[in-house]
Amino acid sequence: MKIAFFEVKEEEIEFLKKALKNFNVKVEFFKETANEIIKEKKDYDVISIFIYSKIDKNLLDKLPNIKYIQTRSAGYDHIDIVECYKREIFVSNAKGYAGPAVGEFAFGLLLEALRKIYIAINRVKQGDLNYKDLKGMEIEGKTIGLLGVGTIGTQIVKIANGFGANIIAYARHNKDFVKTTPVLDEVLEMSDFLFIALPLTPQTANLINSKNINRFKGEIIINPARAEILSKNVYENFGGIIAADVLPDWNLAKKENIIATPHMAYYTFEALRRIDQISLDNLIDFLNKKVPRFCLKNECYKNYNNCTIK
Repeated sequence: MKIAFFEVKEEEIEFLKKALKNFNVKVEFFKETANEIIKEKKDYDVISIFIYSKIDKNLLDKLPNIKYIQTRSAGYDHIDIVECYKREIFVSNAKGYAGPAVGEFAFGLLLEALRKIYIAINRVKQGDLNYKDLKGMEIEGKTIGLLGVGTIGTQIVKIANGFGANIIAYARHNKDFVKTTPVLDEVLEMSDFLFIALPLTPQTANLINSKNINRFKGEIIINPARAEILSKNVYENFGGIIAADVLPDWNLAKKENIIATPHMAYYTFEALRRIDQISLDNLIDFLNKKVPRFCLKNECYKNYNNCTIK
């Protein structure tokens, strides 16, 4: 079996070589994306990618032997899942790795939006001790609206409880540890701060848009999820603050009401180790002829639950 890893760092290569040495596989490692390397037909049975490799029909046509694709990320919007399942290709992600890293980072963005810490630090470095225009707001007692209560959303709930905030979450299913509602407008109308912790899917793209943003009670949106969950119109015209680690257009970072960082909310030592281990566990499941534990199911693959590895 031939496996190719793309977008890998040196420390990942050493980890994977050691972990796979007892399997009868041929492994290739590339620091580049799959799109940069796969220009003609390749005989890979498995490919492992990160978020910058775009898996679409054209790339899949160059992989006639492909049986399994894994992304070493929680998000999978860079993979054409429907096309993969039409071809009965298994796809998995690194579900669950990012909770503490992204949840903590999200609150760092909220604290910056509320207390203008970065501005204050820069002033002091320049010898300016003026702070009278930097009056902030407290989190305690405020209501946080949370979109999504998965791994990251659950972590946000834990942290919000520590700050003494109230929480209402937009979720399809009730959770016993937080008040939930399936009505988006209810969350918007009650929230002082809005956190987004949803994956990007056809259903969540442009979920917050020009039609419903006016229902939002508050003035601060924290988005450590994919940029496209907010419509571009919201980024351009929202009167409050948007803080995010990814934008649909990086030129928007020049706007005074947008606080932006590189896509780094996930980037901690611990989270990277969890990515490595979860991805390895998925791969070993496949090599042992099991369905990878974090395989992404899809209605296009009708007999998915009865599948076996061929």
